[in-house]
Parts: sequence; C-alpha cells; structure tokens
Amino acid sequence: MESDVKWMENYADMIATPEQALAHVRPGQRVFIGTGCGEPVELVEALTRRAGELADVEIIQLFTKGDAPYAEKKLAECFTVNSFFIGSNVRRLIQEGLGVYTPILMSDIPRLFHSGRIPIDVALIQVTPPDARGKVSLGISVDIVKSAAENASLVIAQVNPRMPYVHGDSLLDIYDLDILVPLETELMERSSGPVHAIAEKIGVHVAGLIPDGATVEFGIGRIEDLGRLPQSMQAFLHDKKDLGIHTEMLTDDIVDLIESGAVTGSLKTMDRGKITASFCMGSRMLYEFVNDNPLFCFRPTEYVNDSNIIGKQNKMVSINMAQEIDLTGQVCSDSVGGKFFSGIGGQVDFNRGASRSCGGRAIIIMPSTNASGTESRIGCFLKPGSGVVISRGTVHYVVTEYGVAYLHGKSIQERVMALISISHPNFRDQLLKEAVEAKYIRPEMAGLGGRFVVPGEEAMKTTYLLDDGTLVSFRSIRPTDEPNMRDLLYNLSQETVYYRFMSQQKRFSTRQIHDFVYIDHRRDVAVVGTVPEASGEDIIAVGRYYLNEKTNKAEVAFIVRDDWQNKGIGKFLFKHLISIARRNGISGFTAEVMRDNRRMQNIFNISGYKVTSFLEEGVYSYVIDF
Repeated sequence: MESDVKWMENYADMIATPEQALAHVRPGQRVFIGTGCGEPVELVEALTRRAGELADVEIIQLFTKGDAPYAEKKLAECFTVNSFFIGSNVRRLIQEGLGVYTPILMSDIPRLFHSGRIPIDVALIQVTPPDARGKVSLGISVDIVKSAAENASLVIAQVNPRMPYVHGDSLLDIYDLDILVPLETELMERSSGPVHAIAEKIGVHVAGLIPDGATVEFGIGRIEDLGRLPQSMQAFLHDKKDLGIHTEMLTDDIVDLIESGAVTGSLKTMDRGKITASFCMGSRMLYEFVNDNPLFCFRPTEYVNDSNIIGKQNKMVSINMAQEIDLTGQVCSDSVGGKFFSGIGGQVDFNRGASRSCGGRAIIIMPSTNASGTESRIGCFLKPGSGVVISRGTVHYVVTEYGVAYLHGKSIQERVMALISISHPNFRDQLLKEAVEAKYIRPEMAGLGGRFVVPGEEAMKTTYLLDDGTLVSFRSIRPTDEPNMRDLLYNLSQETVYYRFMSQQKRFSTRQIHDFVYIDHRRDVAVVGTVPEASGEDIIAVGRYYLNEKTNKAEVAFIVRDDWQNKGIGKFLFKHLISIARRNGISGFTAEVMRDNRRMQNIFNISGYKVTSFLEEGVYSYVIDF
C-alpha cells in the first residue's frame, strides 16, 4: 500500500478532534461502535463524556473489548446497550435488564443494516490512513463494521497509522467517511494464554477428527477458566498438512499454526491459498503479522459467515463451543441457567456450512463439567431458561475431554448412550437413571452402570442369512458373554489363532478374555455373531475395532470360528464394522495381516474403499480410507 503522506492536507476540511466529531451525536440516535480490538476507544470515550447532554442513545455493537464506559448503571438513561454478542464488559448490565441482547445469526446482521430494519445514525469506526487512491482499510475489524459504515448516516472514523492494512475486501473510500479524527494510539490487545489441561484432552480428540487438507473454522466463544476454547484447538494441529482457514476471528494462535507448516490453503475450494477471516483479536505481534500480508484475506461477515460459501469448501470443519447439551442433542451456547452469557455468533452459520460440505464435519466442544466439577454440562434436560442454538436435528459431533459422540442421524436412545459415554464418570450413573425416568432408554439399561455404557447399541444389531438358511445375529458384546467368549477362543484352530494373534499360544489368560469382554465403549467397538443353541446362544464370530483418537482411524480385527468359515460371515462382519465406524464419524481402518492369511487380505482388498498396504517382515500393514 502506498500511503498518501499529505492526506491531512488533502482532506483538511474533513478533520476534527474527538470532541468536535462527537458533538454531532443527538439524543435518541442509534450509534454503532466498531468491533473487538478495532474499537475506536478515544471516540467512545468522547461520546461517554457527553452523557449529561444525551438521552436514549442506543449503542449498537457486535462486541467490544474496551472498558465500555457507556455501560455503567448510572448512565442507563443516557445509553442503552444493544449487543449482538455479549462480552464480559456488558454482561452484567444485560443480565440485570439494563441493556439488551439481540439473538441473531452473524450472517444476518448485515441485512438488518442494509434493509433499514436497524437504521444507524452514527458509526464510530477505526481505519488506516488513506492510500494514494483515497482508500482506507478497516484493518483488524472488517466483520459487520463494513456494512455498518456503508449504511450509517454519519461515519466518524479514527484514522490511526498503527491500524494494520489488510488485504481482501476491507477498503472504504475516504469520501464514504464524513469526519476524520487523526489519532495515533496503540490498538487494544488480547494475548492467548496457556492451554488448560482439559483443553489439551479435548484438543487431542478434535485433532483426530480433522483430516489433512481440511479447511477449519475456530469459533469465538470462551468458557470460564478454559479461555477461548475453540481457538486453543489450533495448538494440536501442527502436524497436519495443507490445512486451510476460513474463520471469523484470528488470534495469536494462528501464527504458530502457520509457522508449523500445517497451513497452506492449497486445497481450499474458495480463496485458495488464502487465510480468510473477518476480524482478529491478539497482540501487536499478530497485528504486525497480518499487516499488508497477502496471505490473509479479510472479508465482511456477509461473505465469511455465508453458509452457502462455507459449504462449498471441501472438508470444511467447524469448531464451536457449547455451555451445555441435553441427552437428546440440543446444544445451548448463548446462555447459562436462564441468564444470557454470550451469543449465537457464527455457530449456526458454520454448523450449517460444515454439514453441507463434502467431507465436512461440524464439531461442538465443551468440558464435561463446570469449573468446580460440581455440575455436568451434559444433562438429561437443559437448565430452565437455557436456549437452544444448535437443534437436535442438526448436531453432528460433540467432544468433551472424555471422547467423541457422533449424533447426526442417531435415535434418541443412541444419543443418550453416546453422550453419557463422554460425560464425566461421576455423573454417568445418575444420567442413566434420569434417562430411564425420561423414557429415553429401556428400564433394564439402568443397571448397566457407567462402565458398561454402549453407545449406539441398537445400530450394532443386524442379521445375516446363510445359504443353508441359518440366521446369524450380530450385536454388541456384553459382560455376560465371558463364558461364551472363552468357549469361542478355545474352539479355534491353531492356524486361526496364529493368523489372529500372530502367535502359537495354546491358552488364553483371564486378562485376555476380559480384554475382549470388558471394553472401553467410548473408543472401542466389539460385535459378536451368535447362533441359537439349547442353552441360549453360541458366539461364532467376533469383530472389533480400536480407535486411535489422534488419527481418527481404528485398528480392526475379527475372528470366525473354523467350522463357520467360508460362509461369507467374515466379509459381512467387516462391512458391518465399517458401517458402525462411519456412523461414529471414524475416517478409516488400519489392520495387520500375516502374509499367508490370504482370505483376510482378500476381504480388505475387495472392500470397495481406498486401500493401501505394505509388507514388512512377513506382515501386511493395511490402511482403509472411508
């Protein structure tokens, strides 16, 4: 950008002091204040100093990060805060009924301005000095500021040489501004803190859901002492390849992610090679990093939050935060126990967009309990007064520090079991009891206890009819299967044992049998094939996968009893395990197969999925991508 060094001379008739500029504000007007760290603090302070002369001035904002001096109780008759997202500086005022919150999708806010449904009398914004063409950049806050400035009757701009010039769609013509207030001041900063231990556990799970080549959004929200939880997820993506970024907000975390080499944007469908955002909040280091940097593309909210545009990105992954979720999958994000806490923001926009994307994933994250550990954030019902932001019909992945629950397309019973499996262990028994009382699950499930929660048990049930008319039933393994599992293992031939366990063992320890039966249902799946017999049923096959949460791929293995082999049971069981894994959002299988085990190799090779393998020391290592 070539600056106009004589701009103050060239536009002298537009220049004013803060006091002169804000003298134009009249009682009863609606005043927009620029977003986040781009807030023109000196203009806001000059407006507040006029409080005694003003009444019924409505302050319109997305959210601001300054002290919000206009949000004092004693000034409630002078200024009414109307916020689209509730920041900490206005939260108490709004919760006490002295300010107002307008719940709305982020993508819809510009339409309110353009349509005149929320007419703006005065816009207070902050810009760079004009360039030689007479253009100014909105810098670190483009978001809804651009549409507010385009629709305001009077635009007062603080012209600050410390404001970064950003590429994209951030420019306004100098003559679209009405009053220029030259002030060189430091921009507000918000540095990223250390990653909380709970956030680290969540981050490992989330990273496993993000494939190489994905385009990622990191949501706005923060939660108690965990800070900006969605933004902190960036720390766990440094080993990824060819990530793209399409997000509302950038923080300091983006710099480390870029410098790790994980971000290239080369596989983005829209804005290829660019990091797309609408505002940033960070330290001076971040502001200098984005300044005149062609890697970044700052665009207004009506583009960044358009779910149609978001959905055009291949492998679009949205990461947003919840305050609580009920056992049917209703997500509350903007309120806590009937009190408004934050806002809808772009959560719905990106949830919709990621859901439409080819290979996309919409992820909701939250800690399993409140900060003190005394309340579960997963409840049978939402707290009275809590609002639904993501409906039960559109929720996909939910992640806590205890794992991942995939809910989309699942029955209420499946959702209940999946969510209890990622709740805090201290609350699982109570949640089971409440789910039974709510008639969400069958009464007999109350006795399972948290240890034996099987998410999606109904989805694991199926049958396979053999050519001879025998019906083989498949279901999840149960603790009561221990005797039958022991019988199965001891009825296997030495060849089958060798191919499955890669050893010539002739006996199985109690621990080995327990490992088959008592599994961690949060991560692993075990399915048995049974046929009826006089005393109940015989187990003739068992299939299992073990999830690697870092890669979101699972190691698969299965056994068919020798006298039931060559009947298609293994092939059917493998397809059934794939179906279960895909329903749970798992991206593929891995397997180790002996070189001589050609039957198993054939099952994998003709699976119909992308299969890669290599041979090392007599063992084939397979990767099967869904």
